[in-house]
Amino acid sequence: MVTQPIHMACFFRRRIASKLSRCLGLPEDTFISALCAIPVSKKQQSPDFRLSVKALLSKGILPDNGDLEAQTKTLANQLQQDDVVEEIFAGRGVIHFRVSRIQLVQKVLEQSRKERDKFGMKSELLKGLKKGTTVVEFSSPNIAKKFHAGHLRSTIIGNFIANLKGSLGNNVIRMNYLGDWGMQFGIYSNTRACVLQVYVQVNREAENDEAVEQAGREFFRQLEQHEQHAMALWRQFREITVSEYRKVYKRLGVHFDVYSGESFHQKQAQEVVLRLQTQGLLKTTEKGTGVVDLSPSGDMSNYSTLLRSDGTSLYITRDLAAAINRKEIHNFDEMIYVTDKSQGNHFQQLFQILLAMGHLWAERCQHVPFGLVQGMKTRLGEVVFLEDVLDEAQARMLRNMSQAKTTKEMDDPEDTAEKVGISALIIQDFKGPLVSDYKFDWDRILQAQGDTGVFLQYTHARLCSLIRLHGEEDTVNPSLLLDQRSVLIMQHLLRYDEVLYQSACDLQPKHLVNFLMTLSHLAASAHRHLPVKGSPQAVAQARLQLFSCVCTVLANGMRILGITPVEKM
Repeated sequence: MVTQPIHMACFFRRRIASKLSRCLGLPEDTFISALCAIPVSKKQQSPDFRLSVKALLSKGILPDNGDLEAQTKTLANQLQQDDVVEEIFAGRGVIHFRVSRIQLVQKVLEQSRKERDKFGMKSELLKGLKKGTTVVEFSSPNIAKKFHAGHLRSTIIGNFIANLKGSLGNNVIRMNYLGDWGMQFGIYSNTRACVLQVYVQVNREAENDEAVEQAGREFFRQLEQHEQHAMALWRQFREITVSEYRKVYKRLGVHFDVYSGESFHQKQAQEVVLRLQTQGLLKTTEKGTGVVDLSPSGDMSNYSTLLRSDGTSLYITRDLAAAINRKEIHNFDEMIYVTDKSQGNHFQQLFQILLAMGHLWAERCQHVPFGLVQGMKTRLGEVVFLEDVLDEAQARMLRNMSQAKTTKEMDDPEDTAEKVGISALIIQDFKGPLVSDYKFDWDRILQAQGDTGVFLQYTHARLCSLIRLHGEEDTVNPSLLLDQRSVLIMQHLLRYDEVLYQSACDLQPKHLVNFLMTLSHLAASAHRHLPVKGSPQAVAQARLQLFSCVCTVLANGMRILGITPVEKM
């Protein structure tokens, strides 16, 4: 007899799987992945789980006799109902299961009380995910530039991936790989001025004036030769910029375990070049550049340039050295790079060269690409710096809160406005597939209703206020939560472990965002129709525990997304 796992969805999945196991003479685990919780519908009462018979046929678990509908009905009729699984019926290629409402309420509340911040994390579904050490490289702005708004996506997406992996039990190393080396740095450094203010102007000058570009090349050559004056200037710029970046990261609630950079790997880059030469992988072109041929037929139709004709290294050379060095230091099980989609080819070449060098662990390296944000503006015009975006989000949110009738008195309204404003930015960014471009719209992002970060925070704060006002007891009568709105919330919570599993598989935050948004809408509806104040004590306590459970899951989910939940708003 299998010991029943504590997790609620697992309890029901196991119960259904045991029926299938007895009926088909196969181990219970065969059916677990084919069983999933059904998304809730406000229009009609839906069953709780479904089994895809089609999936069982495609995996060869069931023999295919060519009549899917008949096979589904036959199997459904062979399965026996009991006091936990109360209803079993066939659909098109699927079998539906409806579980006991009392058991559903009991299991959800029990898990919420016992696990709190770890709600859903003990699911056997998640135990099947590979654990180990995960390096996440994200944000990675360029030194001697202010924090550009374009780096917002890499920063918040990387933070989400690191949070998710950490919550699932991985040892996560958050790495900021700074662009602190290369010819561009030479161009900025050669101005002998505070580069943070002038980098845009210098870029323009470099485009139009060959002398500026040549001076940049010369400065970079001095850096690669470790000439004293160039190194001192470089160190000064690096320290100033990292100090500025840390302030922005603090506002975003983001931290890093390692501040690395291209500069750390320039010596190792030379070693990589020697190794590639020894392995016969590096070739010299007629122009004198060093390249690696990546074409399947060896005809140079696809190649990657690793050295300029003057012998200086390129970005990919230092990336190769960085990857090898990280494997040596951290012995990671997987490494995830978070950058915009235009760098897809770069990472494809990087992983290909590592594999060609014999580093088989490169197969466990992954690039998570994202699209562009279009039309991000403040009142002053087109946005350049991330600080301007955060300031604007805070100012607009503060104004909205001061005008709202529902706003509570707060100790620090500016801090609340900042947190809610950042939530709004994150939810807007995470709603769709990461690789998609999207148009930025302040008014839509900061709406108090709809699928927005503001609504998510408002729902959480409202429930916190309710719990503070009335308190909650540990033991409640589950039969007092059998109304449709309460059951819809319980059914929705059954999907939480599947949502986390899906997020961990494809590293897309949209699954969790959609789940939390639906939960917020269900909770808002329940809050309107299921009053605590004025209800009999036992009913009030049962409803409070329901709202407390929702509150916990909202907060847990928000933290994974990189959002700090607010308790007053």
